[in-house]
Amino acid sequence: MDHLWAPWRMAYIESSGGRDEGCIFCVKPEQDRDEENLILLRSTHCFVIMNKFPYNNGHLMIAPYQHVGDIGALDAPTLADMMATVQRCLAAENAALHPQGYNMGINQGKAAGAGIADHVHLHVVPRWNGDTNFMPVLADVKVMPDFLSNTYRAIKAHLSPAPRKAKRASSLRRDRLAH
Repeated sequence: MDHLWAPWRMAYIESSGGRDEGCIFCVKPEQDRDEENLILLRSTHCFVIMNKFPYNNGHLMIAPYQHVGDIGALDAPTLADMMATVQRCLAAENAALHPQGYNMGINQGKAAGAGIADHVHLHVVPRWNGDTNFMPVLADVKVMPDFLSNTYRAIKAHLSPAPRKAKRASSLRRDRLAH
């Protein structure tokens, strides 16, 4: 019998997925340890965090800062920011990882498979032709081709800076009056 060693999975098994430390989508962004916490990007209403136990290399999650379990509870600016952030992430992953496709979606509620049902988040999973093989089908094992830290650096290097917003006319008038 051949053995495939994946010791990094032990942290997940022993911690029951890390759910004892509170909501990761609330706790992690409040810490000033983005690289350690695998936070790739912070936006106005949401942030991007790599999945510590990914389905595939480059598996990202985009979560609003607001702690809600239902996408219907999010306001329009938050939803727009999340979608603009998805676009930025796809551009970065295309440049860094060259996937051939993506799965994207929200598992809302336990019945839909949400691991963290109380804080809505959107999954972005890069896909390659042939990335599902006999290992997950027969052995219930997923082989990850690279370390999370390497993937983090590769994607981070390709994330474009946030577009700068033009000042509103009222702000411009105030700036002129102040000088």
